[in-house]
Amino acid sequence: MIKRLGYIGVLYLRAMKILNICAYTWAIGGPARIIYDHTTVVLKQGHQVDILSPADPGDKIYPAPAGARVIVCKRTKPVSRFFPEFSLEAWQYLRRHIHEYDLVHCHGIWHFGSVAPFLFPNQVPKAITIHGLLDKWALHHGYWKKMLFGWLFQKRFLRRADLIQINNHDELNDLRQFLGEKHPNVAIIPNGMQLDELTNLPPKGTFRQQFGLPSDKKLVLFMGRLNIKKGLDLLLPAFQRYTQKYDDTLLILAGPDDGYQADTEEFITNNQLQDKMQMVGMLTDTVKKAALADATIFALPSYSEGFSIAALEAMTAGVPALVSDRIGFDGTVAQYHAAHETPLTVEGVYEGLVKMLQNPDYGHQLAQNAQKMVWQLYDINIVATRLAEEFGKISRT
Repeated sequence: MIKRLGYIGVLYLRAMKILNICAYTWAIGGPARIIYDHTTVVLKQGHQVDILSPADPGDKIYPAPAGARVIVCKRTKPVSRFFPEFSLEAWQYLRRHIHEYDLVHCHGIWHFGSVAPFLFPNQVPKAITIHGLLDKWALHHGYWKKMLFGWLFQKRFLRRADLIQINNHDELNDLRQFLGEKHPNVAIIPNGMQLDELTNLPPKGTFRQQFGLPSDKKLVLFMGRLNIKKGLDLLLPAFQRYTQKYDDTLLILAGPDDGYQADTEEFITNNQLQDKMQMVGMLTDTVKKAALADATIFALPSYSEGFSIAALEAMTAGVPALVSDRIGFDGTVAQYHAAHETPLTVEGVYEGLVKMLQNPDYGHQLAQNAQKMVWQLYDINIVATRLAEEFGKISRT
């Protein structure tokens, strides 16, 4: 059964004790933010929430909403290098405590946390959120390893999940193709945002001052993990081409390394773009909000996203966005004309940069459309309540 849910108001559900399993760190990006926002809502509805997070020493743990508990378990090396996020401490915690929960919610696949809860003899209902990790691009990278892992574990446990949450119809098709059959309980529920958090931003100029950026330059903000799947191999040369004609803009690359930082640094150095592109590392909290306040446009020509929280943050903050059609919004960006959707080519990204940066009225209209879309469709109070209702249907009585 596939449900695309509309908002029908808050149902008064029996209070649940929920365990989320995810690498709950700043570096993981969207999933941590999603857990934070959903947890904030369901705590107000009377549920209890724990977050079990495999982590390495030095990882910056994402903050927990007041009333939630984060249980940090050290990853076990060297096994975790081959079996992502493997943690004996997490295994021991689940063995001792999994029976105490009404529902276990696994975030993502291809890692220890997505299979471990299924390895214990228990009747605790289990939900899995795919987070876009079954699309063709994601499967192609590390294909044989994922196919072996899928054959041994992942496919079998996805079939056994009591609920699979996906964000859009593309994910639904990916799931059916991977399983070779329909799953009996799939809910299409998008991610959401605490909208008020990004409507009151720091004063303009705060970010520029902190990073020594000139006040007379426009800023293109890329915000995400430095991974080739984010379309950096398109954005970097497209922006280089832009600078050859226009000397009015800087590209700000904000995010932690996820396999593409060295390539990015090499591109900047080889093309002598040090005064055109600046890497500022991972931005958090008020610094990230300050970056959004100063950004002229946001750019994410991604090859693959389950549902881009970074793009949703930019749109919520009123920043005109240049994105691909693969950021996981299930056609609503095109429906609302909420962003400039670029083809996945250098030429396409370049043309989008020119159109948005040289025609401010165009970007302003996109930003207005985006904020209308966000408020109508992606309020966290609506989407988190939808998911809580689905949890209530499968949780233990």
